[in-house]
Amino acid sequence: MSDSDLLRKTRYHTIINHISKGQEKEVITALRNVEKMVMAKFPKIKLAHQKTLTLRFVVEHLRKSFPDVEFYYKFDNSFMSPDGGFLSMIDDEGQIYPILIPEVKNQGTNDKRVQEGLGKQAKGNAIERLGKNVIGLRTYFLTENIFPFVCFGYGCDFAEDSSILDRVITIAMFGRLNKTYLHNQPPFNRGSFYFRREKWTVDEMAKIMYDICEKSIFYYYSKYGERKFNRDLL
Repeated sequence: MSDSDLLRKTRYHTIINHISKGQEKEVITALRNVEKMVMAKFPKIKLAHQKTLTLRFVVEHLRKSFPDVEFYYKFDNSFMSPDGGFLSMIDDEGQIYPILIPEVKNQGTNDKRVQEGLGKQAKGNAIERLGKNVIGLRTYFLTENIFPFVCFGYGCDFAEDSSILDRVITIAMFGRLNKTYLHNQPPFNRGSFYFRREKWTVDEMAKIMYDICEKSIFYYYSKYGERKFNRDLL
């Protein structure tokens, strides 16, 4: 799928309400707030949001950038779908440049089970599922020097005394948790992992997400030129 094919399925200037009725998550509310802040500061850029990226799209992108390297996928309909989707800026040729990829993970019910007098269960595999997505997204971003991915994790499995945190730190390429890593520190493109026991509020997520968006936009301005994205300068 080309960039233009992908963008036929997106809407500009507005976040798509892609969560089914009754299942809307705080991360989507935060994302809407972030989009408003981005458009207030950068009113001349064009934004688009898509829920998924197909592996076909990712592989085609990589093949263009690394023509001497073999890339492979099995099915055209396989895709990556982080909770917050992909918020991107669009250049004058219709190419997408993701500025934010938010994810949320909730893991751990043992605190509730103990309160109910039940035995503890083995800790879940939400982190293992996260690792699969991060591998694919990191590979997609090998063409850039930023990785605008952020994951907010909460639940008793992420308490300060939980060994599960080291699983997260491993996915984070041994970077610190609760710290933004947008720009690469070659050869590492870490991403940002905010994890704790307490649930993240909409305002907390929006503040971190906006910071990533703003810095991503300035990165693309620096690399490709502001004119490429500013409609009034075309």
